[in-house]
Amino acid sequence: MTHRVLLLVFPAFQLLDATGPADVFAAVDEHLSAAGRPAYRLEAISPEGGLVASSSGLSIATQPLPEPQELAGCTLLVAGGYGVQRAMHQGQVASWLAQAGPLAARCASVCTGAFLLAQAGLMTGRKVVTHWRYAELLQRLYPGLEVLHDSLFVHDGAFYSSAGVTAGMDLCLSLVEDDHGRDVSLQVAKGLVMYLRRPGGQRQFSAELLAQQAPTDGVMQPLLNELRTSLARVWDVESMAASLAMSTRTLHRHCQAELGVTPARLLLHLRLESACQLLEAGEASLKRVAQRSGFVNAYNLRQAFARALGVTPGEYRQRFCR
Repeated sequence: MTHRVLLLVFPAFQLLDATGPADVFAAVDEHLSAAGRPAYRLEAISPEGGLVASSSGLSIATQPLPEPQELAGCTLLVAGGYGVQRAMHQGQVASWLAQAGPLAARCASVCTGAFLLAQAGLMTGRKVVTHWRYAELLQRLYPGLEVLHDSLFVHDGAFYSSAGVTAGMDLCLSLVEDDHGRDVSLQVAKGLVMYLRRPGGQRQFSAELLAQQAPTDGVMQPLLNELRTSLARVWDVESMAASLAMSTRTLHRHCQAELGVTPARLLLHLRLESACQLLEAGEASLKRVAQRSGFVNAYNLRQAFARALGVTPGEYRQRFCR
């Protein structure tokens, strides 16, 4: 039986948020042993219908939003992208989703499409994930959600969400596995040159630090400058406070106010940031990376990466080395 998949887009959507999942579903027929009707019927929909331009400038043809009751038995995927903010402001998409989403067999978002599901009230009390850059904002705007920061995708009941861009394809591979089994999903993954299960979560892509967002005229800036140039030195909270000529209690207060972390977490973040930059450059050994970034030895470096990023330093270097 053919399963209907609706891809919801809007002006300035992220093209791959829609076309990536579409290619995953479209590839299934090639790997089904029995010939017959297609496994999935793909339809792009939008608030107005017609050609809709993505943020890249390329457009896709869409149909107007169907009546909510027409979604019974369907899978609905909501794209993300720069146009999400405008779509939220206009409210038409969220209003339709509030009615149609609960009627779909599966309702999913890709990347920042999670904001539209949240605006529609569909994710309240549920686990949800979005692109790592916007996870904190999603949690702040919708405190009734449980925003997961590391997952590539997650499902809670009939509702699914995925992290940035290509994670939508990871999600759709899992849906194909649910529908047609692991063997078919594996063959689709191989054909698309994808992992069936991508190693690690999205933390490995988000090694940018809150410290980079510190106000340049803030109290913490001199300490940030000093730490970045002397990470190999033995630092503790007392020595950090002494460098600013303040008590440890005052340091904690300023650190939380300006950066949202404790001094100890700040030091760890800066060391991870330094280690990631050295690994991306690809020139130093793991031992040297550990020493220069303040982890002292490769064992400590591996432990820190496993806890913070979910991958080993070697895996990180392999994926991101310039």
